[in-house]
Amino acid sequence: MAILPRALTELIDSLSKLPGVGPRTAERYAFYLYKNNQLSITMSEKIINLDHRVKTCPITFAMIDSNEKESELYTNPNRNKRVIALVAEPFDIVAIEKTGNYQGTYHVLGGLISPIDGVNPDNLNLTGLVKRINKDKVNEIIIAFNASVEGETTALYLQNILPQDVKITRLARGLPVGLDIEYADQITLGRALEGRTTL
Repeated sequence: MAILPRALTELIDSLSKLPGVGPRTAERYAFYLYKNNQLSITMSEKIINLDHRVKTCPITFAMIDSNEKESELYTNPNRNKRVIALVAEPFDIVAIEKTGNYQGTYHVLGGLISPIDGVNPDNLNLTGLVKRINKDKVNEIIIAFNASVEGETTALYLQNILPQDVKITRLARGLPVGLDIEYADQITLGRALEGRTTL
């Protein structure tokens, strides 16, 4: 015997597939959407629009509006095309842009090397990167990946395949404010020691 209507059960099942959303949270979201009919209609329209109104830039692989040819983060004349920040996913760009401290361009790899997950170098947007390095006379590539095994593996692979005359840098890493050293993971603590500065 079904406790909930099938449409609600199917919505709960779909919502629970979202990252960080467990079964109980999915139930709350589904019930809220049921009670707020106008919101659910608006959200469903916006979800459908994702497929029609968002595409990938053919140069940077960042997300752009479907009526744009290339990302403004690349075509803007105020951006330094000779510096590329390599990121794993499009939303990594948002985090860097919020700092207001970066005026270079970006290149989205579309993931990180992870043999366990079936992601190898052939699955990444590397061909376009090599073309850009030559075309834009790139002199610096900033590796801006998460401090993870996959991030370290991908960074090491890139260091071996990128042209030797291009300067390869990494985002500085260290201990976040308020974190006790005893709770820091080995990668973070190791990077903090490597990147130590003089007072």
